Amino acid sequence: MTQTIATTPFDDQKPGTSGLRKKVKRFQQTNYAQNFLQAIFNSLEGFAGSALVIGGDGRFYNREVIQSAIKMAAANGFGRVLVGKGGILSTPAASHVIRKHSAFGGIILSASHNPGGPDGDFGIKYNIGNGGPAPEKITEAIFRQTSSLTSYRIADAADIDLDRIGTSDIGDMQVEVIDPVADYAELMQQLFDFDAIRALLRSGFRIVFDAMHAVTGPYAKEILERQLGAAAGSVRNFVPEPDFGGHHPDPNLVHAKALYDLMMSADAPDFGAASDGDGDRNLIIGKGIFVTPSDSLALLAANAHLAPGYAKGLAGIARSMPTSAAADRVAEKLGIGMFETPTGWKFFGNLLDAGKATICGEESAGTGSDHVREKDGLWAVLLWLNILARRGESVQEIVTGHWSEYGRNYYSRHDYEEVDIEAAEALVGSLRKRLPELPGQSIGDLTIAAADDFSYLDPVDGSRSDHQGIRILFDGGSRLVFRLSGTGTAGATIRLYVERYEPDTTRHGIETQDALADLIGAAEKIAGIVKHTGRAAPTVIT
Repeated sequence: MTQTIATTPFDDQKPGTSGLRKKVKRFQQTNYAQNFLQAIFNSLEGFAGSALVIGGDGRFYNREVIQSAIKMAAANGFGRVLVGKGGILSTPAASHVIRKHSAFGGIILSASHNPGGPDGDFGIKYNIGNGGPAPEKITEAIFRQTSSLTSYRIADAADIDLDRIGTSDIGDMQVEVIDPVADYAELMQQLFDFDAIRALLRSGFRIVFDAMHAVTGPYAKEILERQLGAAAGSVRNFVPEPDFGGHHPDPNLVHAKALYDLMMSADAPDFGAASDGDGDRNLIIGKGIFVTPSDSLALLAANAHLAPGYAKGLAGIARSMPTSAAADRVAEKLGIGMFETPTGWKFFGNLLDAGKATICGEESAGTGSDHVREKDGLWAVLLWLNILARRGESVQEIVTGHWSEYGRNYYSRHDYEEVDIEAAEALVGSLRKRLPELPGQSIGDLTIAAADDFSYLDPVDGSRSDHQGIRILFDGGSRLVFRLSGTGTAGATIRLYVERYEPDTTRHGIETQDALADLIGAAEKIAGIVKHTGRAAPTVIT
């Protein structure tokens, strides 16, 4: 029996770059999650009788919202729901399940790398039938629906047992609880040379993977230890917990410091990696060397042909605008297309679907390929292991060899988190007004060559996205990028991206922040970060 529940709109349900993210307590308000779910269903057409995939990263409040989503899917006319056992599906695994089972779309319950627990964050996003995040035309339609919603529909039914694999029915809709790892693991076997990786691991090559008490734990345990033979204990913190063990599941040098310290120690393993809350980001560290996400993208693209799934070569490479230009030089040498997009994985979807790009990446620790339509943390780890197995060199040898061939892009991101929204918008607004006067100005030894507010014209569908980040370009290839992030839940996050290209191999051993010091100083003089925000230093430097 379907119930129609009267409700009133909420005024803060505009999806960001990755769906709707708010504090758990906001989602726990009466009808808040249900309103947004109904707005998603109201924005879709032609799904009657179709399949819907539902899953999440195991964070606090996931199970409760999953039960509502299942019952609301039944009430709104879906014919089948596939849900991961325990409510678990990593974001890339959910994308693959949507694609493999020809589902109409999927609802992913996650706030990605944001903290979990009762006082943490929660999120809901909708992915379309290609497995990728909903494009702007759908998220805008969802937001319009949230503004006028007066009721939602939900089946009056008992909760589904999420911990038992099998099928059951809610009215005319079938609910299938599936193994969350099986389909994904099968796909990885098709892409990578598991025999070569097994041989590497049997040779005494040591790895450590920190799942950060998040969703990739079951995936990494199954694939790295059980299927590939990594030593027991190689996968750490592998049990997903609602509060991620009380930690922040963001695989960067701040929140994965224990891994970094281990990899810099005298008895470091040969390879270290981590993934985030929902499994779409990655951290790569070799013995004695951290690999920046921008460099990792370039290195993976340059060596992808060593993996069976990419042996035929790449159609093209795509990167988000703030990501360093290291991959551009790889594309140039390979003679393939290079695409610079706004931040947000949804912008890669058209390029992947059209066969214009094969590998994509973002500086925020996200890389992936056309195997799914999301970034994929464990995929990046496996491709790295495949490359290491085939090349027979260390991470450090591979990275420094790449710099010698292509030059080094020194790169860093400075985040100013939970800044007053008005102050953050004032900084960006002031900078935007001054763009025409900046070219030609000198700051120390730096001369500004160009300055703009990045716009993107999609080469596939012709759509245009404006105001995607302010770029300050200097003579010689260095640059600064300023943008406001859409992934936080409190205040605003100002992101400053700093990049210097250095072709001289004798200057490749400088500490990153030292190599970028003059550019960091120039950023303050140009934007007045301290004046606008009162912050003397960033919250996080990666």
